Amino acid sequence: MLALAAVTAGYGAFTALWDVSLRVEAGEAVAVVGPNGAGKTTLLRAISGLIAPRAGSVVFEGAELAGHPPYDIVAHGIAHVPEGRRLFPQLTVAENLKMGAYLPSARARFRESLERVYALFPALAERPRQRAGSLSGGEQQMLAVGRALMSRPKLILLDEPSMGLAPVMVLRLFDLIRRVREEGYTILAVEQNVRQVLKLVDRAYLLEVGRIKMEGRAADLAEQDFIRKASVGF
Repeated sequence: MLALAAVTAGYGAFTALWDVSLRVEAGEAVAVVGPNGAGKTTLLRAISGLIAPRAGSVVFEGAELAGHPPYDIVAHGIAHVPEGRRLFPQLTVAENLKMGAYLPSARARFRESLERVYALFPALAERPRQRAGSLSGGEQQMLAVGRALMSRPKLILLDEPSMGLAPVMVLRLFDLIRRVREEGYTILAVEQNVRQVLKLVDRAYLLEVGRIKMEGRAADLAEQDFIRKASVGF
């Protein structure tokens, strides 16, 4: 479904990714793990069009997307849940969800999508008129994922979904992401909570200093030394 080949990307004179190649098959959940500053967020931004790769290709369902604007990449079926959630805090839950369905194809099935999101996240269904900025951190993350689902994506990019959440909410969030996956969505997540994310995904890549250092099935990587290091922080 998604294939990156030798992607190099960065900001100004700084290069954050070097020759990164990875793949995500339809129906898979894949994680990219690594320490702070490894380039994980840059990787998702290069896929979703927030930055243009300097070299390499980003192919999604046979179409080359490298260098395309973000709105075009959303239209191809890729939704990005950014680090820090980036909600509209003064808008209500319902209004934030409506913002996620701006594509004509999504607007045509708005009611169906809204009911699906509310079924996945009952906490949102209970407070559609509450301002997003007044929600708890966990509820805001649910809303950010729900807003992405409103575009009816084929692939969801999750950038550090557990960041800033209390431990009990982290466990709840990963359970909710598991439910999203069971709905048939394909997921590519970058996450520092390595132990939890490896329980959720099929495969994972280790990214260090902008390069892929290791890849494999999640169950196999869970036994590697870098996971033991992750238990006390990279």
